[in-house]
Amino acid sequence: MSTWTREDAHRYLEGWRLVEEQEISELQNTSMETKARQLASLMASWELFGEDPEREKGILEVRARWSRIRKALGG
Repeated sequence: MSTWTREDAHRYLEGWRLVEEQEISELQNTSMETKARQLASLMASWELFGEDPEREKGILEVRARWSRIRKALGG
């Protein structure tokens, strides 16, 4: 196994920073129509992902958090 130098790590991280910048640029330049079509397509394909046994637990946790937030805000 090879050992990385500090410079290797910096180059690696810089590469991923450039990837992130490119992704952000692409998202900013994608039209709302395209984004809406992509979202509709994803929502229409929900059955492809199968059931998640943890989903209901997650839903209950989120509802409980929102309940605490509403109470904290006096609602």
